[in-house]
Amino acid sequence: MHSVPFWLWVVFAVTVLVSLAVDLLAHRHAHVIGFREAAAWSAVWVGLAIAFGAVVFLVVGTTAGVEYTTAWLLEKSLSVDNLFVFALIFGYFRVPRAYQHRVLFFGVLGALVFRGLFLAAGVAVVSRFTAVLFVFALILFYSTYKILKEEEDSFDPGKSIAVRLLRKVVPVRDEYAGTHFFVKEAGKRVATPLLAVVAAIEAADLVFAVDSVPAVLAVSSDAFIVYTSNAFAILGLRALFFMLAGLLDRFHYLSKGLAIILAFIGVKLILQASHKMVSDAIPEIPSPISLAVICLVLAVSIGLSLLRPRTPPP
Repeated sequence: MHSVPFWLWVVFAVTVLVSLAVDLLAHRHAHVIGFREAAAWSAVWVGLAIAFGAVVFLVVGTTAGVEYTTAWLLEKSLSVDNLFVFALIFGYFRVPRAYQHRVLFFGVLGALVFRGLFLAAGVAVVSRFTAVLFVFALILFYSTYKILKEEEDSFDPGKSIAVRLLRKVVPVRDEYAGTHFFVKEAGKRVATPLLAVVAAIEAADLVFAVDSVPAVLAVSSDAFIVYTSNAFAILGLRALFFMLAGLLDRFHYLSKGLAIILAFIGVKLILQASHKMVSDAIPEIPSPISLAVICLVLAVSIGLSLLRPRTPPP
């Protein structure tokens, strides 16, 4: 565990709240977000994450800084899978493009809360039961297998538990009403499909947390490192989605790269647990090596995708 001053937690919290407020004000009017606007915002979020990482380096130390950078880059790369699901959900519910940012904004708010709860529980469990790292490793290996065999679980947004529960709690109308989540019909308060979309987005994030949480805990078991890195990666998801919308199919080797990264992290977890439970002679994989491997795999995956475009079906 790193010695993190309380004021740095405060700086982090204020940074996230101010960022969300600025983003909400900047997009208070529904409009279609183009590539240039999305690229500019993506640069802002990446720059903010890097700047906070520099503060971690200076205040907490080099080891903490490397762990933060590795965890942030890992979470950023794993979030690419989220983008495909976002596109699936928007297509399923036929969400107008002008409303999509508002949906993702509230999706991010929910993700920040739920990831915080999951990560806090994960840190508590790992600190008490080291053997759970073997379970986490098996989860990552299984995810690797599904990706390589192209047997990823099909996700039906309309049948997700969150959407079904929502429809039982409140009636949901068929038509959108701008960016409103609720409207009144015949004196009764009913939900619009936009609320169902937010529920589907949250349900999808809970599914992805199954891979994400074990992976980031392999990098660090420090609550500050794992949550701040996750938070800054999540904050940039919306801009990344709009920037890469329509281009996701071009990076067809990226899924294979993510499978390699998950397998590597699984091995790291096994070595980490074995070092603590079996023998100190069993080596652990240092965070700088993990960072180098993740960067290399992502670079090669993206490079191969651009050099060897997918052959369109006849």
